Amino acid sequence: MSNQPAPSSPEKPSRPEAGKPNLPLTGWATGSVPTPVVDTLSNEDLEALNGLLPWSCFTVDGHGRRFGDAAWVGKRDKPQGIPDLRIVAMDQAFTLAGKHVLEIGCFEGVHTIALCQRAALVTAIDSRIENVVKTVVRCAMFAQRPEVAVCDVESEPDLRRLPAVDLVHHVGVLYHLKDPVAHLQQLAKGVRQGMLLDTHVAPPTGATQTYTSGGRSFRYYRHKEGGKAEVFSGMYDHAKWLLLDDLVAVLKSVGFARVEQIELADQRNGPRVRLHAHRV
Repeated sequence: MSNQPAPSSPEKPSRPEAGKPNLPLTGWATGSVPTPVVDTLSNEDLEALNGLLPWSCFTVDGHGRRFGDAAWVGKRDKPQGIPDLRIVAMDQAFTLAGKHVLEIGCFEGVHTIALCQRAALVTAIDSRIENVVKTVVRCAMFAQRPEVAVCDVESEPDLRRLPAVDLVHHVGVLYHLKDPVAHLQQLAKGVRQGMLLDTHVAPPTGATQTYTSGGRSFRYYRHKEGGKAEVFSGMYDHAKWLLLDDLVAVLKSVGFARVEQIELADQRNGPRVRLHAHRV
């Protein structure tokens, strides 16, 4: 395992004080994957579709037109690429063809589309009903049909209702959770093959607090969260960012015998790691 980069001090989540930019509908570089339903819409209908839901990211259709909207100035104000390169790497590592994939935190369906194009079945979940609706709409406009549901991944009853799957796509969610250890312990019970896990981890000098989960004590960095009303935040008032070594140890303890570190970067909010966790 490579050394961690020099830690930075995690910051509070971004806020939309600047408001949404006035983005043009047309003139964008065409998208790299087919958008068969969107392509048939008139400009007027696409403008109407963009105004129907509180979009916080956008893709581009085959005519170079924007589908969706930015979150705010400086946040998701560039087109979202499909496929995300992390999904390409996941496919290479695990082979998505013929597999059932669970996507934790589908947001607005951009990653869901790429997973649907590769896997046999995708179950996409999110804790916010508006994200579930946006994922259903965006995927339908790309002629994809995932299973989509509301699920609070820190609710044991919600997790118990999830199907057993081959693989999990877990990107940008774990660092929003108040008990990431309990979540991974419960989630792993229904995963047959492996997991892509992409998350922030605690800077070693920032992991100043301790909590107990699953009978073990863990150091963590307490990260302020904005609650359910803030679209890019977790559902509670804080999250616990684990140390990287502890995170790997937890994954191994729940049955992922081989954990590969694919990337470790020191980002604006702190260190962020991408792991491939394999059952064998």
